[in-house]
Amino acid sequence: MARGYMYILKCADGSYYTGSTKYLEVRLAQHQAGEGARHTKKRLPVTLVYYEVFQRIDDAFYREKQVQGWSRKKKEALIEGRLEDLPGLSGSKGDG
Repeated sequence: MARGYMYILKCADGSYYTGSTKYLEVRLAQHQAGEGARHTKKRLPVTLVYYEVFQRIDDAFYREKQVQGWSRKKKEALIEGRLEDLPGLSGSKGDG
């Protein structure tokens, strides 16, 4: 049984938001209702574009912090399933 999720949302302005939660569907509804993070509240609607499942919420939170530090290009490679491209892409934050 899953205990945590790391997820990436694409906002209406094209930016990405990375988060973690125990209850993915509930959290998505909160974001869409404007009850989520400050970033998503100003950029509705949002679309779930990627998620990973973890046995523990702290593992999901750790992964969230890791991915938050990634560049936009690296996040897009993850979203698109181009895992072989990840090591070669910059880990520093870009515009997303």
